[in-house]
Amino acid sequence: MTFLKKYSKVLASLIFTLLVITFVLVFSKAGTSVSQPDIVQRLSNKDQTIVWGIKNDTKLFGFYNIENGEIEGFDIDVAKELTKRLTGDSKHAKFVEVTSKTRIPLLRNGNIDAIIATMTINEARKKVVDFTDTYFDAGQSLLVAKDSKINSIDNLDASTTVVSVKGSTSSQNIKKLAPQAKLIELETYAEGLTALKAGQGDALTTDNAILLGLISENPDFRLAGENFTEEPYGIAVNKNQADFKKQLNQALAAMKADGTYQKIYDKWFAEVLNQGGN
Repeated sequence: MTFLKKYSKVLASLIFTLLVITFVLVFSKAGTSVSQPDIVQRLSNKDQTIVWGIKNDTKLFGFYNIENGEIEGFDIDVAKELTKRLTGDSKHAKFVEVTSKTRIPLLRNGNIDAIIATMTINEARKKVVDFTDTYFDAGQSLLVAKDSKINSIDNLDASTTVVSVKGSTSSQNIKKLAPQAKLIELETYAEGLTALKAGQGDALTTDNAILLGLISENPDFRLAGENFTEEPYGIAVNKNQADFKKQLNQALAAMKADGTYQKIYDKWFAEVLNQGGN
């Protein structure tokens, strides 16, 4: 009888342990992979909303216009046009604010359908998301005060402090190309510009197109020389959305072919490019 009691306790203990292990494995797996329905199939049904991850602090690309209470910019207009071509109405575009740090997690968790937020296509990101064809060619540069002695990345040394944004390729590039410079990483470009104005840094670095947006409202700053990287922007989608990616690429190609893309580009960049960044 004593033996049976001991055996029952051991058996119960083993069963409990196996249940715990199974529970942990199941929920661990669930935490790393969110099941997401096919977006193209969803768009063909009643729900034709496309949820775009966009920035609202990046002048010319995605920024909040206080006067009309709307998000505006090049990325926004491209997203609206793509939505129109995929669903028949640009009003089906919904926008969710993201940052360089939050955009991929929000995409992978299913909170957004696609990222159009000045996001550079690179090999590391391709491992976790898929990209459309390039929709904007940018290059990394430096924003400095007009009277700064910095005229290129070659002028960055141990006495200079560079401000960048967390989660961006710009920070990684500075670490590689100017490892001797001090680097401060903040949450947004607005914070970076504030830090630069306050003398907490000597240069703010990101893609030239974003910096031109800052210059358009801050004429006391300029670009320091030429771009020192190539930064092709792509629209990011989840790995299991091949049909969605295909339709976005087809729509992008059509926009470029019929002149719609050029009209959107000129709307946001023609004036500031004519003014010159230096």
